[in-house]
Amino acid sequence: TSKKGDAESFAKRISQQSELLVIAAGGDGTYNEVANGLIYSDIPMAILPLGTTSVLAKELKIPDGLENALDIALTGKIQTIHLGRITCTCHSSLVTRHFLLMAGIGFDGETVYGADEKIKKLSGKGAYILSGIKTLLNYNPEPIIINAQIPPTPPFTKGGEGGLLKVAGYTAIVGKASCYGGEFKITPDARLTEPYFYVFLARKGRRLDLIRYIAGIVTGKHLGLRDISYFKTSEIGIEGNAHIQIDGDYLGKLPAGISLAVDALRLVTPHNV
Repeated sequence: TSKKGDAESFAKRISQQSELLVIAAGGDGTYNEVANGLIYSDIPMAILPLGTTSVLAKELKIPDGLENALDIALTGKIQTIHLGRITCTCHSSLVTRHFLLMAGIGFDGETVYGADEKIKKLSGKGAYILSGIKTLLNYNPEPIIINAQIPPTPPFTKGGEGGLLKVAGYTAIVGKASCYGGEFKITPDARLTEPYFYVFLARKGRRLDLIRYIAGIVTGKHLGLRDISYFKTSEIGIEGNAHIQIDGDYLGKLPAGISLAVDALRLVTPHNV
């Protein structure tokens, strides 16, 4: 592709055809575009990790190496997965997009917003790390309020026990997949094939609190922190004015509504996933 949106335009043009397989070669941004173009079509999507970041490849346990990935793309099994659907404000207009992996709000969204595009093309992780440091040093937290319907069983919540949950915080990850940034798992219970999101919400916004949350994520102990909420939901509304990213690309600002696009994409995965 030569510019942002090309992959999605191509996928939309062929989405009405049958007996095709689309192999999305690139990173998470490319996969997101192709998924948005193929949504609710019969054409399966496979991935070939060639981009600077490929969290989806980690999620699907696709081994390193072009030959291995291509073999899975051509011989893997097809699973129907659910996508996230988000509506928010972008440049004063309402936009609706779908995501495969996650939506990040607050510090996470602001970090992606500030990532240098030139550095991102050379080293996706490097751009995010540099932007994260800059955002942390200059962080002016925007409060957010989450309204979500929590399923009564199982009571998989920390900060709510079923029914309508309303909780305030500063940074949220709405996970449709377990992996985040490669090796880290902020929402470890989320699955592409299950019709739920798992939401991680940091309820404090001071710089020292952010450092503590980041340390918890790195060590895998973040869900045990006393001032986080972690819950399962299928629909969520978020109030505020914070920045939003989806699948590693900037989207817009709050307020936002997030729901499920059920059985939205046919995805080629390894047979053991």
